[in-house]
Amino acid sequence: MRKIAQWGNNVYVKIPVQNTDRTFMGPFIASLQRDGINVNVTAVFTPEQLRGLANILNPNAQCVISVFAGRIADTGRDPKPYIWLAKQYFPNYEILWASPREVLNIYQAEESGADIITCTPELIAKYEKMKGYDLNELSLETSQMFYNDGKASGFNL
Repeated sequence: MRKIAQWGNNVYVKIPVQNTDRTFMGPFIASLQRDGINVNVTAVFTPEQLRGLANILNPNAQCVISVFAGRIADTGRDPKPYIWLAKQYFPNYEILWASPREVLNIYQAEESGADIITCTPELIAKYEKMKGYDLNELSLETSQMFYNDGKASGFNL
């Protein structure tokens, strides 16, 4: 990872907040910061992880905190408070909304103050197509789709 960091000042080394043995990686990440390495702390899911990082990381270092908001939402939890908490703990860091699942996540990321969101090309295309779309028109298109599906089935009542 030290070799990767030498590729340029805009390179961030991605380190998960915990390793596969459940070991909190905060001290290791802090050591990388002390060596001047930009870090993307990834796979962040809990307030406890954010608190642990806040207690150990250099607030003036270059760092991205990747909160896996899409996966948090998959569990039925609203991810916006996790982003707000990250922004509170790390006002000088960039907060990344990771793993979006739907277009709504793009709007939620903006509302919550996330600095970055990772999006697939398909999600961006859907966002661009649907942004501000007239709901009456969408209702008509949906009804037309149902009608066409019924005709295509060949089923008659």
